[in-house]
Amino acid sequence: MIKVDIPGRGQLHFEHFVTDFSGTVSEDGALLPGVRERLNALSSELTVHVLTSDTFGKARKELEGVRCILHVLEGEGHTAQKEQYVLSLGPHYVVAMGNGNNDASMLKAAGLSIAICLKEGCSTAAMNATDIFVTSPLDAIDLLLKPRRLVATLRI
Repeated sequence: MIKVDIPGRGQLHFEHFVTDFSGTVSEDGALLPGVRERLNALSSELTVHVLTSDTFGKARKELEGVRCILHVLEGEGHTAQKEQYVLSLGPHYVVAMGNGNNDASMLKAAGLSIAICLKEGCSTAAMNATDIFVTSPLDAIDLLLKPRRLVATLRI
């Protein structure tokens, strides 16, 4: 669990980290360098969940050795599936990270949300639904591993 007191916002308690896979922690289906180690470090504090439509069909293989719960979305309505997943965990206890239109509802539902922009880009819907915008998944995960950074960014 991560607890952090944000002046003007109050105390936040997180138990879960929910992230999209494609374009968020991976490029073209390949996990980005350093992400495996950061996710494993974070898993000692939070339960790590990876949600994916698995556009490239590589998520399961790429996440081997990562201490996480992988949830491959099926059928239609991936936007609603992601949001419902966050809601089922207790949204106030969730930090969510994503970059796409289909992540916006999940980001908005989470207690804390981080939008990320890599080579795939970041949709305006995702940016408008988020608390923090970063350009590296390593930076995003480090916000949680070093929560004083959250205080510096989010204080009012």
